[in-house]
Amino acid sequence: MERAAKVERKTKETDILVELQLDGGEIALDTGIGFFDHMLHAFAFYGGLGLTVQAKGDLQVDGHHTVEDVGIVLGEALRGAFGEKTGIRRFASAYVPMDEALLFAALDVSGRPYLVFDAPMPQERCGEYDTCLTVEFMRAFAMHAALTLHMKAFYGANAHHITEGLFKALGLALKDAKRVEGGAVTSTKGVL
Repeated sequence: MERAAKVERKTKETDILVELQLDGGEIALDTGIGFFDHMLHAFAFYGGLGLTVQAKGDLQVDGHHTVEDVGIVLGEALRGAFGEKTGIRRFASAYVPMDEALLFAALDVSGRPYLVFDAPMPQERCGEYDTCLTVEFMRAFAMHAALTLHMKAFYGANAHHITEGLFKALGLALKDAKRVEGGAVTSTKGVL
């Protein structure tokens, strides 16, 4: 059974298409924000995902609506691709050292959305990307994917390294959590 989903969302601020394959595939990204494309590529590559994102947003205002709405649509696609979550490992975590920075992500494909984010950004921008948008993306993604997600920057002096390490840690944790290990739902309740 293919674990994949396609989700489209159009508002007055953004027009977004996401296609996601949990078990790998091509990566094609165009959000209009180069640094954000770079982060999504890192996430998909280290997550072992196939991912297409086409986003048109009101970038003349700023990147907020585009980044947050991609998080919403990508989260919905992940939830859809997981389906009933039968047999998945469910819990996972990953550390990523990135030069002077050390990053961490832990997640539970629980159906109970929650985000804990502790990653101060020492610089306000990476290219055309406002670093404050990282938490906005992660919140939208976790809420709409129905993940419990904890992220932490233990230390770091470069916002590019911190942000990229967080996206890589998220991908690595998801790669582990999506792994099918059995034929039943991984829950003492019998349902997720």
